[in-house]
Amino acid sequence: MDVLSVRSQLEAQLAELQGRARKIEADLAAPHSADSEEAAVEREGDEALEGQDALVAHEIRAVRGALARIEAGTWGDCVTCGMPIAAGRLAAMPEAAQCIGCASKAEAH
Repeated sequence: MDVLSVRSQLEAQLAELQGRARKIEADLAAPHSADSEEAAVEREGDEALEGQDALVAHEIRAVRGALARIEAGTWGDCVTCGMPIAAGRLAAMPEAAQCIGCASKAEAH
């Protein structure tokens, strides 16, 4: 797998995620309606946006971590056990920090 093309892909993904984060934050900062019923619906929408914001923030951290590992020359190695991450996993998820075995163990806890 060509690390330079992976870096470009991750940088594009990061830019897209940052754009989504800015839009979500702008939507959350918008004032609510003066009408109490509409404001209640808007607050429910805010809860959904806050959940999306948390997911986007998590994805941003993962992509930044992958870019840092590329810079350090450790991209493709599991951050937990140090073994190589399967090429198929990296192709599907270039931001993956763990091999499937370590990721499965982490999810089980």
